[in-house]
Amino acid sequence: MIDALFGSKTRVKLLYLFLDNPGQPFYVREITRKIDEQINSVRRELSNMLKVGIIISDDSSDNKLYYQVNQRYDYYLPLKAIFGNVSANNVNSCVPVDTPNKEFSSIMHNVIGLRLVIFAGVLVKGSTTDVDILFVGNMAPAKVKVLIKLIEKSEGREINYSVLSYDEFCYRLSSHDRFIAEIINGKHSVIIDKDKVLNKD
Repeated sequence: MIDALFGSKTRVKLLYLFLDNPGQPFYVREITRKIDEQINSVRRELSNMLKVGIIISDDSSDNKLYYQVNQRYDYYLPLKAIFGNVSANNVNSCVPVDTPNKEFSSIMHNVIGLRLVIFAGVLVKGSTTDVDILFVGNMAPAKVKVLIKLIEKSEGREINYSVLSYDEFCYRLSSHDRFIAEIINGKHSVIIDKDKVLNKD
C-alpha cells in the first residue's frame, strides 16, 4: 500500500533508512546491503531524492559519496512521523512552530544570564535563515546545551543555534549587522526579551 503511494519499493526502503537514522551518513554499497535492493535502483532513487531535497550528499571523507536525510527539508517532520522511529508522544511536534512555545519560554526565563531568545529557521514557518535559535546573554554553556537537547528531542531533529553576549548583540543590532538583520527582518518569534530591546514600548 505505502509502496504504491510513494512510487517504488526502493524509495520507501530508503525513506525508512534515512528517516530512522537522522544525522547518520551512508554510502551507496552500504545502502544496498542494508535495504537489499539492486545498486542501479538505489542510485536512481538517490538521484531523485537529491533533486527533491529530502537527502543531501557529501564526498569529503574516504573518497566515498555519503548520503543522509536533510533535516532542514520542508516536509522532514511529517515524513519522519511516517517513516522514522517516532513515538506517539512526538507526533504532535511534527508541525512547524508559528508562535513562541510557552513550555520552553518558562524554562528559559529561569536561566540565569539569558536575556533574549529568538526562534527562526526550521522552528518558524516561513523563515529562511539557517539559524534556528539565537541566544543572547551571559549564561553557562552547559545550560544552553541542555536547552538545545530538550528542543531537539521535542522537534525530532537537529537544531542550529548561535550564542552572543548582550553587548555584542546590541552592537551588531545598532550597526545593522547582516547576520542579525537576516534573523529579525525575516519570520521569527521572540521567546524572551527581558530588556525589550526588540519590543520597545
